[in-house]
Amino acid sequence: MIHLTISSFRTTLLLCICLMLVPFSTTVAQSYFPPTDITKEDTRAMIRNFMAKPDLETKGERGYVEDILRINAVDMEWDIGMSVHEPVDSAKIPRGADGKKIGIFLLHGGSGDFKSMHRQANLLAKKLGYKVISMSYPGRHAFHTPSRDWPGRNVTAYDHHKYYLEVRTPIWLRGEYITRDQYDIIKDYSQRPRYGIRTLAKAKPGTTFYHRMAGWPMAFEKGGVEAMKKHFPEDEFSIYVHGHSTGGPFTMMLSQRVPNVRGILAVENSSFGYINRAKHAWGGELGKIDGFERVDESIQLESRSDPFDELYIRSWRDSARYKGPELLGQEGPEALMRLPMIMEDILDNWGDVQKRASFKAEYIVTHDIEPSLIAAAKATAERMGMGDEETQEMIDHYVGLKRELKGRGVKPVPPIMFQITAFSRDHSRDVYEEVIIPLFKEMEPAPKVSLTQYPFGTHGYMNGEVIEGVRLGVGPAVFQQWDDAIKGGYFLE
Repeated sequence: MIHLTISSFRTTLLLCICLMLVPFSTTVAQSYFPPTDITKEDTRAMIRNFMAKPDLETKGERGYVEDILRINAVDMEWDIGMSVHEPVDSAKIPRGADGKKIGIFLLHGGSGDFKSMHRQANLLAKKLGYKVISMSYPGRHAFHTPSRDWPGRNVTAYDHHKYYLEVRTPIWLRGEYITRDQYDIIKDYSQRPRYGIRTLAKAKPGTTFYHRMAGWPMAFEKGGVEAMKKHFPEDEFSIYVHGHSTGGPFTMMLSQRVPNVRGILAVENSSFGYINRAKHAWGGELGKIDGFERVDESIQLESRSDPFDELYIRSWRDSARYKGPELLGQEGPEALMRLPMIMEDILDNWGDVQKRASFKAEYIVTHDIEPSLIAAAKATAERMGMGDEETQEMIDHYVGLKRELKGRGVKPVPPIMFQITAFSRDHSRDVYEEVIIPLFKEMEPAPKVSLTQYPFGTHGYMNGEVIEGVRLGVGPAVFQQWDDAIKGGYFLE
Protein backbone atom coordinates (compact mmCIF):
# COMPACT_ATOMS: atom_id res chain seq x y z
CA MET A 1 0.00 0.00 0.00
CA ILE A 2 1.26 3.47 -0.90
CA HIS A 3 0.91 6.15 1.77
CA LEU A 4 0.95 9.83 0.74
CA THR A 5 1.35 12.73 3.10
CA ILE A 6 -0.96 15.71 2.63
CA SER A 7 1.97 17.68 1.21
CA SER A 8 3.00 15.00 -1.28
CA PHE A 9 -0.62 14.46 -2.29
CA ARG A 10 -1.02 18.16 -3.02
CA THR A 11 2.22 18.14 -5.04
CA THR A 12 1.12 15.11 -7.06
CA LEU A 13 -2.32 16.62 -7.67
CA LEU A 14 -0.82 19.91 -8.78
CA LEU A 15 1.53 18.11 -11.18
CA CYS A 16 -1.35 16.16 -12.71
CA ILE A 17 -3.38 19.33 -13.17
CA CYS A 18 -0.43 21.06 -14.83
CA LEU A 19 0.08 18.16 -17.23
CA MET A 20 -3.60 18.24 -18.12
CA LEU A 21 -3.38 21.94 -18.89
CA VAL A 22 -0.35 21.56 -21.18
CA PRO A 23 -1.46 21.42 -24.83
CA PHE A 24 -1.05 18.01 -26.40
CA SER A 25 1.17 19.52 -29.10
CA THR A 26 3.73 20.49 -26.48
CA THR A 27 3.77 17.06 -24.85
CA VAL A 28 4.57 15.40 -28.16
CA ALA A 29 7.26 17.89 -29.09
CA GLN A 30 10.36 16.17 -30.38
CA SER A 31 8.59 12.78 -30.29
CA TYR A 32 9.05 12.34 -34.06
CA PHE A 33 12.43 12.32 -35.75
CA PRO A 34 12.74 11.15 -39.36
CA PRO A 35 14.48 7.82 -40.01
CA THR A 36 17.72 7.83 -42.01
CA ASP A 37 16.50 5.07 -44.32
CA ILE A 38 13.12 3.59 -45.19
CA THR A 39 12.90 0.00 -46.39
CA LYS A 40 11.13 -1.08 -49.56
CA GLU A 41 8.48 -2.86 -47.51
CA ASP A 42 7.80 0.21 -45.35
CA THR A 43 7.75 2.48 -48.39
CA ARG A 44 5.17 0.28 -50.07
CA ALA A 45 3.08 0.17 -46.90
CA MET A 46 3.24 3.97 -46.54
CA ILE A 47 2.10 4.43 -50.15
CA ARG A 48 -0.68 1.85 -49.79
CA ASN A 49 -2.01 3.40 -46.56
CA PHE A 50 -1.73 6.95 -47.86
CA MET A 51 -3.65 6.22 -51.05
CA ALA A 52 -6.34 4.41 -49.06
CA LYS A 53 -7.28 7.64 -47.27
CA PRO A 54 -10.65 8.99 -48.44
CA ASP A 55 -10.60 12.00 -50.77
CA LEU A 56 -11.82 15.32 -49.45
CA GLU A 57 -13.74 17.65 -51.76
CA THR A 58 -11.62 20.65 -52.73
CA LYS A 59 -12.60 24.11 -53.95
CA GLY A 60 -12.74 25.00 -57.63
CA GLU A 61 -14.02 23.25 -60.74
CA ARG A 62 -10.52 21.95 -61.48
CA GLY A 63 -9.75 21.06 -57.88
CA TYR A 64 -8.11 24.42 -57.26
CA VAL A 65 -8.70 28.15 -57.55
CA GLU A 66 -6.30 30.34 -59.49
CA ASP A 67 -5.02 33.53 -57.90
CA ILE A 68 -2.97 36.28 -59.54
CA LEU A 69 -1.18 38.87 -57.45
CA ARG A 70 -0.08 42.22 -58.87
CA ILE A 71 2.98 43.46 -57.02
CA ASN A 72 5.44 46.30 -57.45
CA ALA A 73 9.13 45.53 -57.12
CA VAL A 74 12.09 47.70 -58.18
CA ASP A 75 9.66 50.25 -59.65
CA MET A 76 8.11 47.72 -62.02
CA GLU A 77 4.77 45.94 -61.89
CA TRP A 78 4.74 42.14 -61.95
CA ASP A 79 1.97 39.53 -62.03
CA ILE A 80 2.52 36.44 -59.89
CA GLY A 81 0.32 33.45 -60.73
CA MET A 82 -0.53 30.54 -58.46
CA SER A 83 -3.14 27.91 -57.66
CA VAL A 84 -4.78 27.46 -54.26
CA HIS A 85 -5.81 23.94 -53.24
CA GLU A 86 -7.92 23.50 -50.08
CA PRO A 87 -10.90 21.56 -48.73
CA VAL A 88 -14.35 22.99 -49.35
CA ASP A 89 -14.91 22.71 -45.61
CA SER A 90 -12.16 24.83 -44.03
CA ALA A 91 -12.81 23.05 -40.74
CA LYS A 92 -11.19 19.99 -42.32
CA ILE A 93 -7.79 21.71 -42.54
CA PRO A 94 -5.74 19.88 -39.88
CA ARG A 95 -3.52 21.47 -37.26
CA GLY A 96 0.10 20.74 -36.60
CA ALA A 97 1.85 20.11 -33.31
CA ASP A 98 1.86 23.86 -32.58
CA GLY A 99 -1.94 24.01 -32.76
CA LYS A 100 -2.11 26.09 -35.96
CA LYS A 101 -3.60 25.12 -39.31
CA ILE A 102 -1.21 23.51 -41.77
CA GLY A 103 -0.32 25.51 -44.89
CA ILE A 104 2.00 24.25 -47.62
CA PHE A 105 3.82 26.55 -50.04
CA LEU A 106 5.13 24.78 -53.17
CA LEU A 107 7.60 25.92 -55.80
CA HIS A 108 8.28 23.92 -58.95
CA GLY A 109 11.74 23.18 -60.27
CA GLY A 110 13.72 23.51 -63.47
CA SER A 111 11.78 25.14 -66.26
CA GLY A 112 8.28 24.32 -65.04
CA ASP A 113 5.42 26.41 -63.71
CA PHE A 114 2.66 26.10 -61.10
CA LYS A 115 1.11 23.12 -62.89
CA SER A 116 4.33 21.15 -62.45
CA MET A 117 3.39 20.75 -58.78
CA HIS A 118 -0.31 20.02 -59.20
CA ARG A 119 -0.05 16.30 -58.46
CA GLN A 120 1.67 17.15 -55.20
CA ALA A 121 -0.79 19.90 -54.33
CA ASN A 122 -3.85 17.80 -55.16
CA LEU A 123 -2.68 14.84 -53.07
CA LEU A 124 -1.84 17.04 -50.09
CA ALA A 125 -5.20 18.81 -50.20
CA LYS A 126 -7.41 15.79 -50.92
CA LYS A 127 -5.72 13.13 -48.81
CA LEU A 128 -4.44 15.23 -45.90
CA GLY A 129 -6.74 18.26 -45.99
CA TYR A 130 -3.90 20.79 -46.11
CA LYS A 131 -4.29 24.21 -47.67
CA VAL A 132 -1.68 24.38 -50.43
CA ILE A 133 -0.33 27.09 -52.72
CA SER A 134 1.56 26.21 -55.90
CA MET A 135 3.23 29.38 -57.22
CA SER A 136 4.83 30.01 -60.61
CA TYR A 137 8.17 31.79 -60.72
CA PRO A 138 7.93 35.34 -62.08
CA GLY A 139 7.52 35.09 -65.85
CA ARG A 140 6.53 31.41 -65.88
CA HIS A 141 2.71 31.71 -65.71
CA ALA A 142 1.00 31.38 -69.12
CA PHE A 143 -1.36 34.33 -68.63
CA HIS A 144 -2.10 34.37 -72.37
CA THR A 145 -3.97 31.04 -72.56
CA PRO A 146 -7.22 30.04 -70.81
CA SER A 147 -5.77 26.65 -69.82
CA ARG A 148 -2.51 28.23 -68.56
CA ASP A 149 -0.63 25.69 -70.68
CA TRP A 150 2.11 27.14 -72.89
CA PRO A 151 1.23 26.56 -76.56
CA GLY A 152 3.50 25.13 -79.24
CA ARG A 153 7.27 24.72 -79.09
CA ASN A 154 9.69 26.79 -77.05
CA VAL A 155 11.90 27.22 -80.13
CA THR A 156 10.48 28.04 -83.54
CA ALA A 157 12.57 28.02 -86.72
CA TYR A 158 11.64 30.02 -89.80
CA ASP A 159 13.14 30.15 -93.26
CA HIS A 160 12.62 33.67 -94.59
CA HIS A 161 15.41 33.34 -97.16
CA LYS A 162 17.71 32.83 -94.20
CA TYR A 163 17.65 30.70 -91.07
CA TYR A 164 15.70 32.51 -88.33
CA LEU A 165 14.98 31.43 -84.75
CA GLU A 166 12.41 32.72 -82.32
CA VAL A 167 12.18 31.47 -78.74
CA ARG A 168 9.55 31.43 -76.04
CA THR A 169 10.08 34.22 -73.52
CA PRO A 170 8.66 34.93 -70.04
CA ILE A 171 5.44 36.85 -69.42
CA TRP A 172 6.16 38.94 -66.35
CA LEU A 173 3.06 41.15 -66.71
CA ARG A 174 -0.30 40.36 -68.29
CA GLY A 175 -0.48 41.91 -71.73
CA GLU A 176 3.27 42.56 -71.98
CA TYR A 177 5.21 40.43 -74.46
CA ILE A 178 8.89 40.30 -75.30
CA THR A 179 9.32 40.87 -79.03
CA ARG A 180 12.00 39.26 -81.21
CA ASP A 181 13.92 42.52 -81.62
CA GLN A 182 14.71 42.58 -77.87
CA TYR A 183 17.16 39.65 -77.90
CA ASP A 184 19.84 37.85 -79.85
CA ILE A 185 20.12 34.06 -80.12
CA ILE A 186 23.37 32.53 -78.88
CA LYS A 187 24.58 28.94 -79.21
CA ASP A 188 26.72 28.08 -76.18
CA TYR A 189 29.23 25.22 -76.38
CA SER A 190 31.05 25.97 -73.10
CA GLN A 191 29.14 23.41 -70.99
CA ARG A 192 28.57 20.80 -73.66
CA PRO A 193 29.68 17.72 -71.63
CA ARG A 194 26.93 18.45 -69.12
CA TYR A 195 24.20 20.20 -71.14
CA GLY A 196 25.03 19.65 -74.80
CA ILE A 197 24.76 22.74 -76.99
CA ARG A 198 22.70 25.34 -75.16
CA THR A 199 20.37 27.85 -76.81
CA LEU A 200 20.31 31.24 -75.09
CA ALA A 201 18.28 34.40 -75.65
CA LYS A 202 20.52 37.35 -74.76
CA ALA A 203 18.61 40.50 -73.88
CA LYS A 204 19.63 43.71 -75.61
CA PRO A 205 20.57 46.51 -73.16
CA GLY A 206 17.85 49.07 -72.59
CA THR A 207 14.98 46.80 -73.64
CA THR A 208 12.09 45.67 -71.45
CA PHE A 209 13.55 42.16 -71.64
CA TYR A 210 16.87 43.41 -70.26
CA HIS A 211 15.25 45.30 -67.37
CA ARG A 212 13.00 42.35 -66.48
CA MET A 213 15.94 39.94 -66.53
CA ALA A 214 17.74 42.27 -64.12
CA GLY A 215 14.77 42.78 -61.80
CA TRP A 216 13.03 39.39 -61.48
CA PRO A 217 14.98 38.25 -58.35
CA MET A 218 13.39 41.07 -56.35
CA ALA A 219 9.97 40.24 -57.76
CA PHE A 220 10.47 36.59 -56.76
CA GLU A 221 11.23 37.56 -53.18
CA LYS A 222 8.31 39.96 -52.83
CA GLY A 223 5.88 37.70 -54.70
CA GLY A 224 6.55 34.74 -52.42
CA VAL A 225 6.21 36.87 -49.28
CA GLU A 226 2.95 38.47 -50.43
CA ALA A 227 1.45 35.15 -51.55
CA MET A 228 2.01 33.58 -48.15
CA LYS A 229 0.87 36.69 -46.31
CA LYS A 230 -2.41 36.68 -48.24
CA HIS A 231 -3.26 32.98 -48.01
CA PHE A 232 -1.69 31.96 -44.71
CA PRO A 233 -2.43 34.62 -42.05
CA GLU A 234 0.19 34.53 -39.31
CA ASP A 235 -2.32 34.18 -36.47
CA GLU A 236 -4.04 31.22 -38.13
CA PHE A 237 -1.49 29.16 -40.11
CA SER A 238 1.94 27.67 -39.78
CA ILE A 239 3.61 27.30 -43.17
CA TYR A 240 5.85 24.50 -44.40
CA VAL A 241 7.69 25.22 -47.64
CA HIS A 242 8.89 22.87 -50.37
CA GLY A 243 10.72 23.82 -53.55
CA HIS A 244 11.61 20.98 -55.88
CA SER A 245 15.15 21.16 -57.28
CA THR A 246 15.68 24.76 -58.46
CA GLY A 247 12.78 25.84 -56.25
CA GLY A 248 14.72 24.81 -53.15
CA PRO A 249 17.06 27.82 -52.87
CA PHE A 250 14.07 30.15 -53.20
CA THR A 251 11.99 28.45 -50.50
CA MET A 252 15.02 28.53 -48.23
CA MET A 253 15.46 32.23 -48.95
CA LEU A 254 11.77 32.88 -48.27
CA SER A 255 11.78 30.80 -45.06
CA GLN A 256 13.46 33.62 -43.12
CA ARG A 257 11.38 36.40 -44.67
CA VAL A 258 7.94 35.06 -43.69
CA PRO A 259 7.40 34.97 -39.90
CA ASN A 260 5.12 31.92 -39.78
CA VAL A 261 7.20 29.58 -41.96
CA ARG A 262 7.90 26.83 -39.44
CA GLY A 263 9.76 24.27 -41.52
CA ILE A 264 11.39 23.34 -44.83
CA LEU A 265 10.21 20.13 -46.53
CA ALA A 266 13.25 19.45 -48.67
CA VAL A 267 12.61 16.42 -50.84
CA GLU A 268 15.01 16.47 -53.81
CA ASN A 269 15.54 20.20 -53.49
CA SER A 270 18.70 22.24 -53.76
CA SER A 271 19.86 24.37 -50.84
CA PHE A 272 20.91 28.00 -50.52
CA GLY A 273 22.86 29.14 -53.57
CA TYR A 274 26.28 29.10 -51.93
CA ILE A 275 25.67 25.59 -50.55
CA ASN A 276 24.51 24.43 -53.97
CA ARG A 277 27.69 25.84 -55.51
CA ALA A 278 29.77 24.00 -52.91
CA LYS A 279 27.94 20.79 -53.81
CA HIS A 280 28.84 21.13 -57.47
CA ALA A 281 32.43 22.12 -56.71
CA TRP A 282 32.78 19.01 -54.52
CA GLY A 283 32.10 16.94 -57.63
CA GLY A 284 29.94 14.44 -55.83
CA GLU A 285 26.48 15.04 -57.18
CA LEU A 286 26.13 11.38 -58.03
CA GLY A 287 28.33 10.02 -55.28
CA LYS A 288 28.42 6.23 -55.41
CA ILE A 289 25.69 4.37 -57.24
CA ASP A 290 25.65 0.66 -56.49
CA GLY A 291 29.43 0.60 -56.24
CA PHE A 292 30.11 2.54 -59.45
CA GLU A 293 32.34 5.53 -58.76
CA ARG A 294 31.91 8.60 -60.87
CA VAL A 295 35.02 8.63 -63.02
CA ASP A 296 34.32 11.15 -65.77
CA GLU A 297 35.43 14.34 -64.05
CA SER A 298 35.27 16.19 -67.37
CA ILE A 299 31.60 16.91 -66.79
CA GLN A 300 32.34 18.76 -63.54
CA LEU A 301 31.81 22.47 -63.87
CA GLU A 302 33.98 25.31 -62.73
CA SER A 303 32.13 28.05 -60.91
CA ARG A 304 29.31 29.07 -63.24
CA SER A 305 29.44 32.45 -64.93
CA ASP A 306 25.96 32.75 -66.48
CA PRO A 307 25.24 36.44 -67.20
CA PHE A 308 21.96 37.75 -65.76
CA ASP A 309 20.76 38.85 -69.21
CA GLU A 310 20.81 35.38 -70.80
CA LEU A 311 17.69 33.22 -70.79
CA TYR A 312 18.38 29.49 -71.16
CA ILE A 313 15.96 27.72 -73.51
CA ARG A 314 15.56 24.12 -72.39
CA SER A 315 15.54 21.13 -74.74
CA TRP A 316 15.40 17.33 -74.85
CA ARG A 317 19.06 17.46 -73.74
CA ASP A 318 17.93 18.34 -70.21
CA SER A 319 15.86 15.15 -70.09
CA ALA A 320 18.84 13.17 -71.36
CA ARG A 321 21.28 14.52 -68.77
CA TYR A 322 19.02 13.16 -66.02
CA LYS A 323 18.03 9.92 -67.70
CA GLY A 324 21.61 8.69 -68.15
CA PRO A 325 22.70 8.80 -64.49
CA GLU A 326 19.32 7.49 -63.33
CA LEU A 327 19.58 4.43 -65.57
CA LEU A 328 23.18 3.90 -64.44
CA GLY A 329 21.92 3.61 -60.89
CA GLN A 330 18.87 1.53 -61.69
CA GLU A 331 20.33 -0.85 -64.29
CA GLY A 332 24.08 -0.33 -64.41
CA PRO A 333 26.21 0.25 -67.53
CA GLU A 334 24.21 -2.36 -69.44
CA ALA A 335 21.58 0.33 -70.02
CA LEU A 336 23.87 1.86 -72.66
CA MET A 337 23.29 -1.21 -74.82
CA ARG A 338 19.83 0.16 -75.62
CA LEU A 339 20.84 3.79 -76.07
CA PRO A 340 18.88 4.24 -79.36
CA MET A 341 15.70 3.13 -77.60
CA ILE A 342 16.39 5.44 -74.67
CA MET A 343 16.92 8.42 -76.97
CA GLU A 344 13.74 7.61 -78.88
CA ASP A 345 11.78 7.68 -75.62
CA ILE A 346 13.40 10.98 -74.58
CA LEU A 347 12.63 12.63 -77.93
CA ASP A 348 9.06 11.27 -77.97
CA ASN A 349 8.44 12.56 -74.46
CA TRP A 350 9.81 15.98 -75.39
CA GLY A 351 7.46 16.02 -78.34
CA ASP A 352 6.30 18.88 -80.55
CA VAL A 353 4.57 20.81 -77.75
CA GLN A 354 6.11 21.90 -74.47
CA LYS A 355 3.18 22.72 -72.16
CA ARG A 356 5.39 23.91 -69.33
CA ALA A 357 7.49 27.06 -69.66
CA SER A 358 10.75 25.31 -70.69
CA PHE A 359 13.09 28.25 -70.14
CA LYS A 360 15.27 29.19 -67.21
CA ALA A 361 17.05 32.24 -65.76
CA GLU A 362 17.47 31.31 -62.10
CA TYR A 363 21.10 30.08 -62.07
CA ILE A 364 22.41 33.42 -60.81
CA VAL A 365 20.68 32.77 -57.46
CA THR A 366 20.67 28.98 -57.28
CA HIS A 367 24.36 28.60 -58.20
CA ASP A 368 25.64 31.65 -56.33
CA ILE A 369 26.88 33.54 -59.38
CA GLU A 370 27.78 36.65 -57.43
CA PRO A 371 29.25 38.70 -60.32
CA SER A 372 25.99 38.28 -62.23
CA LEU A 373 23.90 39.19 -59.19
CA ILE A 374 25.99 42.34 -58.75
CA ALA A 375 25.62 43.20 -62.45
CA ALA A 376 21.83 42.71 -62.25
CA ALA A 377 21.65 44.92 -59.14
CA LYS A 378 23.70 47.64 -60.83
CA ALA A 379 21.53 47.52 -63.95
CA THR A 380 18.40 47.84 -61.79
CA ALA A 381 19.87 50.66 -59.73
CA GLU A 382 20.90 52.53 -62.87
CA ARG A 383 17.40 52.22 -64.32
CA MET A 384 15.96 53.57 -61.07
CA GLY A 385 18.42 56.49 -60.98
CA MET A 386 20.02 55.48 -57.68
CA GLY A 387 23.08 57.09 -56.16
CA ASP A 388 26.15 55.26 -54.88
CA GLU A 389 24.79 54.46 -51.40
CA GLU A 390 21.43 53.18 -52.66
CA THR A 391 23.19 51.18 -55.36
CA GLN A 392 25.35 49.46 -52.76
CA GLU A 393 22.24 48.64 -50.72
CA MET A 394 20.69 47.13 -53.85
CA ILE A 395 23.82 45.05 -54.49
CA ASP A 396 23.83 43.80 -50.90
CA HIS A 397 20.17 42.82 -51.21
CA TYR A 398 20.70 40.85 -54.43
CA VAL A 399 23.78 39.08 -53.09
CA GLY A 400 21.89 38.24 -49.89
CA LEU A 401 19.31 36.22 -51.81
CA LYS A 402 21.70 33.27 -52.17
CA ARG A 403 22.54 32.68 -48.52
CA GLU A 404 20.93 32.74 -45.07
CA LEU A 405 20.21 36.01 -43.32
CA LYS A 406 22.42 36.76 -40.35
CA GLY A 407 22.53 39.20 -37.46
CA ARG A 408 20.66 40.30 -34.37
CA GLY A 409 16.90 40.16 -34.62
CA VAL A 410 16.95 38.01 -37.75
CA LYS A 411 14.67 34.98 -37.89
CA PRO A 412 16.84 31.81 -37.88
CA VAL A 413 16.61 29.21 -40.62
CA PRO A 414 13.76 26.90 -39.50
CA PRO A 415 14.12 23.12 -39.12
CA ILE A 416 14.79 21.24 -42.36
CA MET A 417 13.76 17.71 -43.28
CA PHE A 418 15.83 16.49 -46.23
CA GLN A 419 14.52 13.54 -48.24
CA ILE A 420 16.33 11.96 -51.18
CA THR A 421 15.59 9.12 -53.57
CA ALA A 422 17.65 6.06 -54.42
CA PHE A 423 18.71 7.07 -57.93
CA SER A 424 18.79 10.85 -57.95
CA ARG A 425 21.24 12.48 -60.33
CA ASP A 426 21.81 15.56 -58.17
CA HIS A 427 21.21 14.40 -54.59
CA SER A 428 23.41 11.62 -53.26
CA ARG A 429 23.79 10.70 -49.61
CA ASP A 430 27.54 11.33 -49.92
CA VAL A 431 27.16 14.98 -50.87
CA TYR A 432 24.63 15.58 -48.09
CA GLU A 433 26.78 14.01 -45.42
CA GLU A 434 30.06 15.51 -46.60
CA VAL A 435 29.06 18.97 -47.85
CA ILE A 436 25.46 20.10 -47.42
CA ILE A 437 24.63 19.16 -43.83
CA PRO A 438 28.04 20.30 -42.47
CA LEU A 439 27.44 23.74 -44.02
CA PHE A 440 24.05 23.99 -42.31
CA LYS A 441 25.68 23.04 -39.02
CA GLU A 442 28.08 25.97 -39.43
CA MET A 443 25.18 28.44 -39.39
CA GLU A 444 24.57 30.48 -36.24
CA PRO A 445 22.22 29.34 -34.93
CA ALA A 446 22.33 26.01 -36.74
CA PRO A 447 18.89 24.71 -37.78
CA LYS A 448 17.70 21.22 -36.93
CA VAL A 449 18.45 18.98 -39.92
CA SER A 450 17.55 15.39 -40.81
CA LEU A 451 18.16 13.20 -43.86
CA THR A 452 16.00 10.32 -45.08
CA GLN A 453 16.71 8.19 -48.14
CA TYR A 454 14.04 6.20 -49.95
CA PRO A 455 14.84 2.88 -51.69
CA PHE A 456 13.07 3.90 -54.91
CA GLY A 457 12.86 6.96 -57.07
CA THR A 458 14.74 9.50 -59.12
CA HIS A 459 15.11 13.29 -58.97
CA GLY A 460 11.57 13.69 -60.30
CA TYR A 461 10.25 11.86 -57.25
CA MET A 462 6.64 11.78 -58.53
CA ASN A 463 7.55 10.62 -62.03
CA GLY A 464 7.48 7.27 -63.75
CA GLU A 465 7.72 4.55 -61.15
CA VAL A 466 4.67 2.44 -60.41
CA ILE A 467 4.69 1.38 -56.75
CA GLU A 468 1.73 -0.40 -55.19
CA GLY A 469 -0.18 0.08 -58.42
CA VAL A 470 0.17 3.87 -58.35
CA ARG A 471 2.27 5.85 -60.86
CA LEU A 472 3.28 8.52 -58.35
CA GLY A 473 6.78 7.38 -57.46
CA VAL A 474 7.63 7.76 -53.79
CA GLY A 475 5.45 10.87 -53.50
CA PRO A 476 2.72 9.42 -51.26
CA ALA A 477 5.31 7.99 -48.84
CA VAL A 478 7.10 11.36 -48.76
CA PHE A 479 3.86 13.16 -47.93
CA GLN A 480 3.03 10.70 -45.18
CA GLN A 481 6.39 11.48 -43.63
CA TRP A 482 5.62 15.20 -43.88
CA ASP A 483 2.35 14.63 -42.03
CA ASP A 484 4.07 12.55 -39.33
CA ALA A 485 6.71 15.22 -38.83
CA ILE A 486 4.37 18.23 -38.79
CA LYS A 487 1.90 16.62 -36.38
CA GLY A 488 4.57 14.76 -34.41
CA GLY A 489 6.52 17.82 -33.31
CA TYR A 490 9.65 17.67 -35.48
CA PHE A 491 9.29 21.32 -36.50
CA LEU A 492 8.76 22.64 -32.98
CA GLU A 493 11.90 24.53 -31.97
